[in-house]
Amino acid sequence: MTIRWRGYDAASSYDELVRPGGQLRNAARILGRRLAQLDDEQIRQRRDAAELAIQTMGITFTVYSQKQGGSIDRAWPFDIIPRVFASSEWQRIEEGLKQRVQALNMFIDDVYHDQKIVKDGIFPAEILAKSRNFRPQCVGIDPPLGIWAHICGSDLVRDKDGTIYVLEDNLRVPSGVSYMLENRQVMKRVFPGLFENYNIMPVDDYPSQLLEMLVSVAPTTARTPKVVVLTPGIYNSAYFEHSFLAQQMGAELVEGADLAVDDKDRVFMRTVQGLSPVDVIYRRIDDLFLDPEAFNPDSMLGVPGLMRAWRKGNVALVNAPGAGVADDKVVYAFVPQMIRYYLDQEAIIPNVPTYLCMHKADRDYVLANIDKLVVKPANESGGYGMLIGPHAGKKEHAAFARKIRANPREYIGQPLLNLSTTPTVVDSHAEPRHVDLRPFILSGREISVTTGGLTRVALVKGSTVVNSSQGGGSKDTWIVDDMEDN
Repeated sequence: MTIRWRGYDAASSYDELVRPGGQLRNAARILGRRLAQLDDEQIRQRRDAAELAIQTMGITFTVYSQKQGGSIDRAWPFDIIPRVFASSEWQRIEEGLKQRVQALNMFIDDVYHDQKIVKDGIFPAEILAKSRNFRPQCVGIDPPLGIWAHICGSDLVRDKDGTIYVLEDNLRVPSGVSYMLENRQVMKRVFPGLFENYNIMPVDDYPSQLLEMLVSVAPTTARTPKVVVLTPGIYNSAYFEHSFLAQQMGAELVEGADLAVDDKDRVFMRTVQGLSPVDVIYRRIDDLFLDPEAFNPDSMLGVPGLMRAWRKGNVALVNAPGAGVADDKVVYAFVPQMIRYYLDQEAIIPNVPTYLCMHKADRDYVLANIDKLVVKPANESGGYGMLIGPHAGKKEHAAFARKIRANPREYIGQPLLNLSTTPTVVDSHAEPRHVDLRPFILSGREISVTTGGLTRVALVKGSTVVNSSQGGGSKDTWIVDDMEDN
């Protein structure tokens, strides 16, 4: 028996499955006991089975390499020990995520209309003035149901004391949900018996929930709405997800050249039978490449006239152009104030304490403590462009200090959290590795949250960088019936 929980090091961080001393948390008892019954060979067999399933299912992701000057397709890195939440705790998380995305959508709609939150002195006008993702082309547009961010992926982390924080919100074209779904399928192949012993909340219905949401925002003139998924093409890092979701929803996967806007500002798909009307576009293309008439005139990925069709209400765009105004780490710092302002509530899930370098006092603090903080650019993602102060050298500290002084609006500082860990298979035993979680929130006529999410794991010992593009992996996430586990 190779996994002995009493010898597992759960003392240095909050561990999701194991208490200090080796006692399994309530929600993880069945899983932990089953894993402890496996010998070396059985663990290896299950790891091999998972890798074979990933190869057979064709689950890949793309990594861009500056050194090699191109991109590399790799098999999806997956660990066979799932992360487990008690349903009682998850219920609170779900409430907090719904509250958050509701306020964010109200904020986005406000800044493209009356900007009351600015006029009332809650949100600084200078942040909008220097926002990379505020789109003047969207001012005055009223998307269906007043929703801009129909799909949001909010990243959650847990600190050493057990507190869960929102680390950031992804409201432009959030990715990763296909891997959440595929992780579940792999786990069912590797540990089918565990799904008989646990009442694990399902995630498999996400494609049908996504399609239902997309249909709900279709123009009212559409009797049987036609939904398409708009992809930049096969070289995009998330192309696997684009094709997977289109296939699961029974929707057409299209590129910009497959669509056309006529002189009445209606959108059509080119088919061998002729032009077919399109009502809803789940777009996986960034704003600036979406319509060469409205944004980048050199874009070959978008559809000329698409913004005209959207403005007239002839087509729904999901997520709406301009939603990225809230996908900014400086804007993130104001979400608790947004919740208070728009909903008259306190935030259920707190933000990580954040220092805005645009404010002199915060900037001075960050510069004085740059070796202790995480410094992030306001509009980067995927773990790129940030400084982890305690793990960096003096030259890196000095280089980032120059960047902050040159453009303080574009940088924030945060404490380096002691992220929670969860057991991860190393050779044939389990070691703690740091994790985060990206649940997905759908906003249509109703708001729904995936029962779980994409757990990302730092496969390198001691690392807190969980992004797959930076060498991280993933786990299945289980929400199970249990009493609240404190």
